[in-house]
Amino acid sequence: MCALQALGFRIVRRGNHIALLRENPDGTRTPLTMPNHRRLKSSTLRTILRQAGIAREAFLYHYDKC
Repeated sequence: MCALQALGFRIVRRGNHIALLRENPDGTRTPLTMPNHRRLKSSTLRTILRQAGIAREAFLYHYDKC
């Protein structure tokens, strides 16, 4: 979660799923919904990153800093 927040996402809602939102510089918004699990399958994480437009390397860089 810390890595996504470092990439500009903020938590909007938390329940069985976590809803996040990023305000982009061009005025658009990028919504993101992910399961509220302790561990995610690699395929689920890949899909989340692809939908959010986040490069794997950028995510791993911020993940290592958390």
